[in-house]
Amino acid sequence: MTSEPGPVARLLHRLFGRNDKMPSNARLIVGLGNPGPEYAHTRHNIGFVVADRVGERAGLEFETAKFNAVFGRGSWRGRPFVIAKPTAFMNRSGRPVASLLRHLGITPQEVLIVYDDIHLPAGEVRLRAKGGSGGHNGIEDVIRYFGTSAFPRLRIGIGNEFGRGGQSDYVLSEFDSEQKPLMVEAVDVAEEAALCFVTDGITTAMNRYNRKNSTD
Repeated sequence: MTSEPGPVARLLHRLFGRNDKMPSNARLIVGLGNPGPEYAHTRHNIGFVVADRVGERAGLEFETAKFNAVFGRGSWRGRPFVIAKPTAFMNRSGRPVASLLRHLGITPQEVLIVYDDIHLPAGEVRLRAKGGSGGHNGIEDVIRYFGTSAFPRLRIGIGNEFGRGGQSDYVLSEFDSEQKPLMVEAVDVAEEAALCFVTDGITTAMNRYNRKNSTD
């Protein structure tokens, strides 16, 4: 006699059918941030904001599943992709993202990590195919769990208008009145850049959106 599937198995079947693995041409977009309403509008959570916008644009709904993450699956212009937000805190982003990759059968090179960057002026959007953490603890943890720094990322500048010892308070605070209009534009550009990554890959996205947003 076979047993009935449990609630987790039924949820995964509803999300992914019989096989949890994504098609070989699938891509994953991950927005980094901190869970909880108290962090929702902080500078450190701009990755979550972009992930929400991409999901809304593509008509995806986030589903709570495994791996301390919420995620949804769909497609954009015929290209399958997953959008995800880790629900562990920022500094512990690596394990949820790496677990999701293994679960879906997606390689690090087909993942775009979206996050805040104090090394860029507020409102600037930059894409890279690989690189170091730049001191960002969330990215440092992702690198540790991936075992490589060779994965695409989309960095959104939040500025660095803080004094010695003030970084933590700065990133965990809301944008000021001068920064908010810049960030509205940045989120619009980041949404388009992320969807370009889904359909055309990181090189095309860099050529198109780094040029558009360069301050050089």
